[in-house]
Amino acid sequence: MRGLRTGFFCLTTTLASLASAQSRSDPYELVDQFARVLNRIEQEYVEPAPTEKLVQGAIEGMVSALDPHSAYMPPDDYDDFKADASGQFAGIGVEVDLRHGQVTVIAPIGGSPAERAGIRSGDRIVSVNGVVPDMLPLTEIVHRMRGKKGTTVHLTVRRAGRSSSLEFYVVRDDVHMPSVYVRRFDHDIAYVRIAAFQDGTHHELLEKLGRLQAEASFKGLLLDLRQNPGGLVSEVVAVADEFLGSGLLFFTRQREMVIDRIDTTNNGFFENVPMVVLVDEGTASAAEILAGALKDRRRCPLVGTRTFGKGTVQTIMDLPGGAGLRLTAMRYYTPAGNGIQASGVLPTETVSDSEPDQAEFTRESDLPNHLPSEQSVSLRKASRTKLDELPSAQPCETPKPLVTLLERIRQLPASPTDKDSKILARAYQLLLSHL
Repeated sequence: MRGLRTGFFCLTTTLASLASAQSRSDPYELVDQFARVLNRIEQEYVEPAPTEKLVQGAIEGMVSALDPHSAYMPPDDYDDFKADASGQFAGIGVEVDLRHGQVTVIAPIGGSPAERAGIRSGDRIVSVNGVVPDMLPLTEIVHRMRGKKGTTVHLTVRRAGRSSSLEFYVVRDDVHMPSVYVRRFDHDIAYVRIAAFQDGTHHELLEKLGRLQAEASFKGLLLDLRQNPGGLVSEVVAVADEFLGSGLLFFTRQREMVIDRIDTTNNGFFENVPMVVLVDEGTASAAEILAGALKDRRRCPLVGTRTFGKGTVQTIMDLPGGAGLRLTAMRYYTPAGNGIQASGVLPTETVSDSEPDQAEFTRESDLPNHLPSEQSVSLRKASRTKLDELPSAQPCETPKPLVTLLERIRQLPASPTDKDSKILARAYQLLLSHL
């Protein structure tokens, strides 16, 4: 679909230029202009061009011109999007990343077909069903390993210490990608890493922390939101309710009106447990809602670096033919009225795992066409509308593509004071001082 968007860029640019040059008072005259250009392409382009392909490219270009998070999703892309949000899909269950230009296995997901087949961390994938992945985008490689349950994927891999390649025939099955990882550190400290807020994250958190608590009680908690790209708002609300007492979690605004405010209750299991939160430049979207609320309400300190800065909410709409529309509909604000968009959340204590001269971070403010940041606003002074006046589609955060999610959920070193994680070491030290 990227090719369609690129291929149609000249057409959308031409339309915009024509509108500017002629200063038309009626913007819908551009629809007639579009029809004329489309007709010329159909009649005179060097090769026959399918009309469906052209119109779809025009829709994609129109929506993508709004901001980096609005998108038209053709049926296949929409199916992938919904699978990413649910955390469940049919595939082989392997986490991959590009290392030195080679597709490398980070780890097979526990209990997945890839794990059962014997694929290991560090294996380099040199072909997928006979196709060499070197010239393919990583998203396409991941897509090729997905498919219908019961079908087979043929992988050729190279493994360190082996002179010859290994061949694997892996049968696709339902795969569930965990979103919560828990460990126990010394001094009765629980470590919780939330990789993303996907369908079931809240239940998974309670289940895994409950199991850890049943083994032996913990006195403090480290909540790691680093490299968490966000996810479902409903899940982050449920998770936040476990760590906060009653009060404002966040509120949303659309066209200068307060649309809704979301509050936490007083029923959390861990709202009185001393805790420290870890954040970094990869903490984004729904994860920033939680981090911002914990900071504003002085629940606990935040340690790390300024977060990504995605402070917008997307509405997901079904379209005819199985396509979908992801449209930026609102901005959200922390309890103190701070806008996160393009600004991010500042930690209580800044600590970085990267040297200053080596830090190459991409944040929302670096993305082309991003919406600008705003000054703080007051919830009381802004007008408000009723929820039943909104469109029927419900707001949903934008999970990043699965491949970027998968590279985030690596296990951290066994020691909480490992030299490779200054953020973790400082957070651990700070929590101990509060116990």
